[in-house]
Amino acid sequence: MAAYILRRILLMIPTIFGIMAISFLIIQFAPGGPVERVIAQLSGNDVSATDRISGGGADAGMGGQDRTLGGGPINAKYRGAQGLDPEFIAKLEKQFGFDKPPLERFGLMLWNYIRFDFGQSYFRDISVIDLIKEKMPVSISLGLWMTLISYGISIPLGVAKAVRDGSRFDVWTSAVIIVGYAIPGFLFAILLVILFAGGSFFDWFPLRGLTSDNFATLSLGGKIVDYFWHITLPIIAMSLSAFATTTLLTKNSFLDEIRKQYVVTARAKGLSENKVLYGHVFRNAMLIVIAGFPGAFIGAFFAGSLLIETIFSLDGLGLLGFESVLNRDYPVVFATLFIFSLLGLVLGLISDLTYTWVDPRIDFEKREV
Repeated sequence: MAAYILRRILLMIPTIFGIMAISFLIIQFAPGGPVERVIAQLSGNDVSATDRISGGGADAGMGGQDRTLGGGPINAKYRGAQGLDPEFIAKLEKQFGFDKPPLERFGLMLWNYIRFDFGQSYFRDISVIDLIKEKMPVSISLGLWMTLISYGISIPLGVAKAVRDGSRFDVWTSAVIIVGYAIPGFLFAILLVILFAGGSFFDWFPLRGLTSDNFATLSLGGKIVDYFWHITLPIIAMSLSAFATTTLLTKNSFLDEIRKQYVVTARAKGLSENKVLYGHVFRNAMLIVIAGFPGAFIGAFFAGSLLIETIFSLDGLGLLGFESVLNRDYPVVFATLFIFSLLGLVLGLISDLTYTWVDPRIDFEKREV
């Protein structure tokens, strides 16, 4: 097993390199960029952009020369740059690091990332790692609780549906699950806001932030209650589709295992139904559920929470990533891509190791990676 783990860790290096290289290449051909964005702001008399460029603010907030990431070709003609001093454009390129060739920028980016040095945000006066830490509590809350709740409810319910396959309980719960799966999470979130967050009916839950303004003055019990009071509606909205998917996956996996010969043999030996289900079937049926855990976990942390964060005014990583793409804040875009790609690969390895814990018969050493 140690050799397998080592091979997987070594394979992470070319995988991360490929992800970053492809993303960097795409950025080279993407229209716009931070320089063009600043030029557009200046052309539109954007005061904040002017202040950011003049007086050294750009060096602090835009990453400086040493934080070289994607962007357009060097010395390209920028849209809307007519009438601006070429020296000013060259200064902008230097501040954003675009005075260097693309390969040099890419190599410097990788060298910084190997040392977990993600530089400064282009348009925020804060380092990228501090910005991610600032947004992390929201994403951890949403991702962790959504995953725990969806798996904690879906697995027992899926087992119960498999055992009672075809019964009235199975039919009614399937109807509820299908309806829940068909409703988009963001649409259900809007419905929850209308019903319970002061929309048109009840004003039972807050609509902004992860905690109240007086959170620091509350007792420990009050802080716990306040925290769960704020995340109840977002978690319910996020868990809806994940709950349905995991339940049906668990049921179908159990049904497939229950029909196999070893289950018939175990029952013929006189084993109790609980012993058959949870001593033999469970560990085999859970393999497919475990396989989907890393993707579900990463999706809950990042991509899956964007609309929910927007609707409930939660400033997390999903919203941060979306705004960074729109603003061409490449240090934030590439840093989040690198961190979550690495996290996904690590969770994939942990998922494989969990296979061996659930079913010791699995031996990854006997197959090629």
